[in-house]
Amino acid sequence: MGIFKKSFQFFFCAATVVVLIVGLSATADATIVQTLNLSKADISDLIRLEERLNSYKTVRARFIQVSSNGDYTEGMLHLSRPGRMRIEYDLPNPVIVIADGSSLIYVDRELEQVSAILLSLTPAAILLKDNFSLISKDILITGFHRSPGILRMSIVKAEDPLSSKLTLIFSDKPLELRKWSVVDNLGITTTISLLGPEFGLKLDPKLFDYEIPDFYKNIN
Repeated sequence: MGIFKKSFQFFFCAATVVVLIVGLSATADATIVQTLNLSKADISDLIRLEERLNSYKTVRARFIQVSSNGDYTEGMLHLSRPGRMRIEYDLPNPVIVIADGSSLIYVDRELEQVSAILLSLTPAAILLKDNFSLISKDILITGFHRSPGILRMSIVKAEDPLSSKLTLIFSDKPLELRKWSVVDNLGITTTISLLGPEFGLKLDPKLFDYEIPDFYKNIN
């Protein structure tokens, strides 16, 4: 499944986009509050994030992706919860990644190659599910920081907290996601910046359609 490694890294980065349409329980978990030493103002901000983020079901945005290893790319992202996402890189990068609700599909337009894996076997399954909470057994909040005009929140996967750390960066007024960064277990930092994001739009369902070759349909 090595062909999916880069895509999975993007999907974990794209947790931020999915977090746009999911939420944080208004009743903050006491253990997390104590561990992070959250103040009442911090909890209030997290609840504000919940109220804002829960208002979104879809996201459309151009993005810039920059990695500390020198990689740079741009493209378009469309997301519709539950289970659907389309990441299309600008040419000459020939890659499109599609989550169609059941499978994660990696398409190389230049090589005319397609690979697929069950969505349930990928990190994207957690991030694209219908009901999702940052206060859950799946995700841990490891940091929250407020600075003038900026809110930052760091999260990790609960089942593998040492694998990657994701930091979500929001503007405060207006309260909107602006960028995120992820540090993987190799120490590589990837930063995703959204350009003109639009939330709550009606997206064409055909964006998430792809006819998988027959020999992939029996993956289990």
